[in-house]
Amino acid sequence: MNTKSVTFLSNNIPLAANLYLPAGKPIAALVVGHPGTGVKEQAAGLYAQLLAEKGFITLAFDAAYQGESGGLPRGLEDPAQRIEDIKAAVTYLQSIQDKPVGVLGICASGGYGVAAAATDHRIKAIATVSAADIGRQFRNGGDGKQGMEVIQGMLDMAAADRSAKEPGSFPLFPAEEQAKAMGLHVYEGWKYYCTDQGQHPRSAKFFQWKSVELIAGFDAFRFADLIAPRPLLMITGSEAVTTWMTEAAIATAKAPKEHAIIDGPTHVELYYKQPYVNQAVDKLHAFFTENL
Repeated sequence: MNTKSVTFLSNNIPLAANLYLPAGKPIAALVVGHPGTGVKEQAAGLYAQLLAEKGFITLAFDAAYQGESGGLPRGLEDPAQRIEDIKAAVTYLQSIQDKPVGVLGICASGGYGVAAAATDHRIKAIATVSAADIGRQFRNGGDGKQGMEVIQGMLDMAAADRSAKEPGSFPLFPAEEQAKAMGLHVYEGWKYYCTDQGQHPRSAKFFQWKSVELIAGFDAFRFADLIAPRPLLMITGSEAVTTWMTEAAIATAKAPKEHAIIDGPTHVELYYKQPYVNQAVDKLHAFFTENL
């Protein structure tokens, strides 16, 4: 397997990516999208590398405004742009090879990938791991139990920011003790992104307040029914509190569709922890081989 650093444009914003090339004749090509605060060197890179070892051309990229990619202001999370990033990655893969292209989205990129596939027929198969709709995440919390006063308060802050002399940002992760108090899902996210478990110096630690307005009205799964007759596979861990979001997407989507549950892992453990990752990769290998 060979790895190359490449760049391509998304709405004229240069995106930095790692291209993984299998040793033998490729089966197909896959775009691999990272979680909402991640970068290409973390979970997306791990899955891209493992799938390349199984025979796929894979492309893991940094979203616009984040990581090594371009775009100002830094730390902007724009769902429309994130969807365009995936479509631009498909265009890039089509420009360098002639195999069909599928998409794998992890966490927030699972939501963005479903939205991209709904309207881009070049995406021949779509799979997700620990999928999250970032709109639902902000409105309802990772477990779906967050009160609406939280997002209303954030929208108040976003409105105040629009009137400020200089646009501001907010931190994405609380201090360790506060993260523990907020429950396992928040705490394991803190451990992955803020400790040696998974941290990377370029992963996002803040978002621009403008992001809140863009995220609050976003619904990643609204048009999931448009994906059919192309296949959809959504993988979650049996202990993931975010599974309700995958269930919402599956309920909207039409066949062929599958919700595969791996016994044991939480949401974040499917980013990095063995043997769970290998089980997910085996499932993805079979799915993309059959459908691409």
